[in-house]
Amino acid sequence: MSIHIQTKSFTASAILLVYASALAETPEALVKRALQQNPELNFFVAEIAAAKGAVRTADTLRNPELSSELGYKNSRENSGGASGDGAILALSFSQSLEYPGRIVLRKAIANHDRVVAELHLQQFRLTLAARVRSLAYALSGADERTKAVQEVTVRTQALNDVLKQRPVAGVAPQLEAQIINANLLTFQRQERESTLAKKTIAAELNQLCGRSADANLTVNANPIVFTRVSVRGLVEAARSNSFDIRIRQAELAQQGFKVALSKNERFPAIAVGPFYSLENSIDREQRAGLGISVPLPLWDRNLGNIASSKARQQQAEASLAMAAREVERRITQAVATLDAKRAEIEAWKTGALAKLREASELADRNYRLGAVPLTTYVEIQKQYLEAISAFNDAQKEALEAAQALEILTGQKLCREEQQR
Repeated sequence: MSIHIQTKSFTASAILLVYASALAETPEALVKRALQQNPELNFFVAEIAAAKGAVRTADTLRNPELSSELGYKNSRENSGGASGDGAILALSFSQSLEYPGRIVLRKAIANHDRVVAELHLQQFRLTLAARVRSLAYALSGADERTKAVQEVTVRTQALNDVLKQRPVAGVAPQLEAQIINANLLTFQRQERESTLAKKTIAAELNQLCGRSADANLTVNANPIVFTRVSVRGLVEAARSNSFDIRIRQAELAQQGFKVALSKNERFPAIAVGPFYSLENSIDREQRAGLGISVPLPLWDRNLGNIASSKARQQQAEASLAMAAREVERRITQAVATLDAKRAEIEAWKTGALAKLREASELADRNYRLGAVPLTTYVEIQKQYLEAISAFNDAQKEALEAAQALEILTGQKLCREEQQR
């Protein structure tokens, strides 16, 4: 009967484990969900729609103007001769014609606003994907650390319960019991902190994916493989792929069109259209013709706007140069971080974590038998937890550096390791 119950319990546990794994989501699945459901994407989509509307406005002619006059006229000669009165009617229609090239320049400026908006959307999508992927691996790492802390806490709790049941003889056993109890409190605090970290990460990750912050979330993440890179090659790739540089280039080109537009606006627009007038007092008089209206650019030659647009162009050139230097600096720092953390990860992947886990269990068994001192037992438990944290932190920082390089250069520098 006892064997049957144990088998049933094991089977139920196995079923629950498989079921939980089936509910767990991969980092890439979460990235896909975020790119479809993140509410902040709507802001950039609306920005593109607004820019397209501005392009349409820039390409539209001004509306024509219709003027009309209706009145009364009384005519009388100064000598006291005949007089007459009657109605007056006047109509005129005019269409403003821009100076050649002005509409083209306005449309080019509006088109660059659309290009910048599209670049911002692409940059946000990559940044969002990188953030979701980092949080997914962080959640997976926090879950692993929580399990490790729970293992150590359970062992220490069991040992503490055993020591409480033993008769205490002498000062040394009393001190050891207090040390074990103090470490138990420390491990329990670490367990609570690790659980809190999981909830905090899950809340942000859920909201980025367009879900409720308190929704249940479990991540099933495979180890990451990082590609070796060179700073010079990445800097060359960033010159054509970096969003920061491409946005500054678009702004510089746009500012060049603004300079050309301010120069073009020195010349006035012309209003052309037919007119008709009717006077019916002494005689019936009708007039019809074509009218032209041209402002005379005597006082305002648009010199102030030309000077301002040229100054903005110089600022855009300086911003582009600063962006290029900033991108190069960030690439250099990210490559250094990635190289250092990748080396650290490779050191941990030699089986050191598994050996530390086995050592922590071995120290627990042998301490109960009196084969190892208390200091060895406590130290190995702490080192095991610190090793788990160090490995997860190294993987997190390496992933963040690799994804920062991907956004800056457009090159994929990390991938999931295929499990055999």
